[in-house]
Amino acid sequence: MDFLMKLVPDFIKNIPTHMDYEGQKRAERIFQVIIVVFAIVGFIWGWMCQQFSQTVYILFAGFVLSCIFTLPPWPCYRKSPLTWQPAREINEEKTMKDSTSVQTPTGKGKKKK
Repeated sequence: MDFLMKLVPDFIKNIPTHMDYEGQKRAERIFQVIIVVFAIVGFIWGWMCQQFSQTVYILFAGFVLSCIFTLPPWPCYRKSPLTWQPAREINEEKTMKDSTSVQTPTGKGKKKK
């Protein structure tokens, strides 16, 4: 896999592939609205034409349009990035001591009924 990654040009590697939580919410809402609108229009058009295939074609067109609008991480879906806490420094001695000590249950306490 590393061999294939070396063949990918740098401008493709630098394309942002993340979407923040607000962007995910917005994309989901847009997807749902487009699908519902195209389903209603497709149903009405198919009913007027008496062709169920027209309904399916219009719904499929709405699906393709909504995928184009919502699947790529467009910049409008990356407006509210999360601010992460800085990484903490951990002493190796403390982590070694904590990992070697195993706590055993004492058996004290009330029984659940």
